[in-house]
Amino acid sequence: MEGGIHPGTDSSALKDCFSLAWRNQYVLRLAFSAGIGGLLFGYDTGVISGALLYIRDDFKSVDRNTVLQDIVSTAVAGAIIGAAIGGWMNDRLGRRTSLLVADFLFFVGAVVMASAPSPSVLIVGRAFVGLGVGMASMTSPLYISEASPAKIRGALVSTNGFLVTVGQFLSYLINLAFTKAPGTWRWMLGVAAIPALVQFVLMLFLPESPRWIYRKGKEEEAKSILKKIYPPHEVETEIQDLKISIEAEVNEEGPSEKINFIKLWKTKTVRRGLIAGVGLQIFQQFVGINTVMYYSPTIVQLAGFASNQIALLLSLITSGLNTMGSIVSIYFIDRMGRKKLLIISLSGVIISLGVLSAVFHETTSHSPQVGRVETAHFANYSCPDYQSATTSWNCMKCLKASSPGCGFCASSINKLHPGACLVSDSAVEDLCHNEHMIWYEKGCPSNNGWMALIGLALYIIFFSPGMGTVPWIVNSEIYPLRFRGVGGGIAATANWVSNLIVEQTFLSLTEAIGTSWTFLLFGLVSVVALIFVMFFVPETKGLPIEEIEKMLEQRTLQLKFWKKEPDQIRRIPVHETEPGCTGTVS
Repeated sequence: MEGGIHPGTDSSALKDCFSLAWRNQYVLRLAFSAGIGGLLFGYDTGVISGALLYIRDDFKSVDRNTVLQDIVSTAVAGAIIGAAIGGWMNDRLGRRTSLLVADFLFFVGAVVMASAPSPSVLIVGRAFVGLGVGMASMTSPLYISEASPAKIRGALVSTNGFLVTVGQFLSYLINLAFTKAPGTWRWMLGVAAIPALVQFVLMLFLPESPRWIYRKGKEEEAKSILKKIYPPHEVETEIQDLKISIEAEVNEEGPSEKINFIKLWKTKTVRRGLIAGVGLQIFQQFVGINTVMYYSPTIVQLAGFASNQIALLLSLITSGLNTMGSIVSIYFIDRMGRKKLLIISLSGVIISLGVLSAVFHETTSHSPQVGRVETAHFANYSCPDYQSATTSWNCMKCLKASSPGCGFCASSINKLHPGACLVSDSAVEDLCHNEHMIWYEKGCPSNNGWMALIGLALYIIFFSPGMGTVPWIVNSEIYPLRFRGVGGGIAATANWVSNLIVEQTFLSLTEAIGTSWTFLLFGLVSVVALIFVMFFVPETKGLPIEEIEKMLEQRTLQLKFWKKEPDQIRRIPVHETEPGCTGTVS
């Protein structure tokens, strides 16, 4: 790796990580306290799907798509603003202060939502939560990164990703727990106030980031914090690296805190960091994670399980796989490195999307036919569009009927035999079940459904440890100290904007080109992402944060990363590079 390998970064890195972290409880306390921001991030983005089922019952207007879309999209729009403001706030007011503000926003948002008398107030609460999510999404990993020894930085920042997935998993469990409780969705949304309050209290007793403090001229205070984080013999080295880095920044940029964005882009280290960091955040969304999760109920129906209870169970299973993947990231991030993990992750994502595309193509091509006799059996409940049709219909065409929505009641003998195309409502669904038939309204019956489940599981397993966590880790360590907050804020904003674009265009895309081709398109984007990682993302494993800046200053970025490392590797001076395949980055 260009720029140097930190001594001791070898195959025993994970063992060293847990040994060092366990011996230094202070480091663990910092990491997990800040990581509660990740848990809130995961919980608040996951809980809304279950809560909406019950919000619709209390507020009938939510059944109108515009209101429903506002409730879902307001949090993402808030996250975009929160990430942008958070970047500025991190550099101006500090990482700890930014987390405290995010906790306040989480708490207020949770209380407002839990007590909302109308959908409009609920939307206001979601906006507060969105602002908190945007701030926490980039601040938590940044705080942990700057307060972690280089040797275990990746694993500790990965704990934030782990807590994000734990938050999502808890949101599904809590949704299940409160399904029978009075007020259902109010409890689901209000519970988030508790971890927000807990983190707020914990952060009051924790220090500001030592690197941010040092940048503000409080050298002795920074040194006292670093002594709690690093072994005594490493503290002076860290201080010296910080001093050199800050002096170089002041010489180049001047002492002013104001940031000139044009000059920022012209600065080689910042530009290369932004290309890698922003690119990773955009690709994280455009490889289709939210679309795969969106289609999980359809995938269950393809496997022959059409009930809502099974769909809810699948949400728990996929969320559990996501959590397991983040544990894999903690295990391998400082052992294999960021770049290897991304390469493996994207390779698996490409294969998984290929499987999903093939299964959906097969389902569309061999959809069960709609039978006239079977539909007539349900008398006045047949789909109006089907009644006036002059050509034969299959299940897929039935589900796409728009006036009103229609569902497919599959044959009780064989789900692939002709079935009935009926109006989609709960009463008709009950009639279908009373005939011992299976009701489909999100996907059609198929014998290849198990392949769809395998594709979904593989996607989550490969995505989570690499593309799920590494973009946040890289963005917490790749920017020069002076621009670390604004750089992370720009990248997080790009992530949330990409999230919103995918969310708003996905359904239109599936209607225009079909689900199979949509997944294939995401697979092609994943191939582009793989090439991008190989050329533009540097390996930062084991490097002190200040040395990453030196590495980015070099002319080339290394592509040869599969070489086995010896047990002891000396630190390579900045002016040296390893032989091997390289690619030039402007």
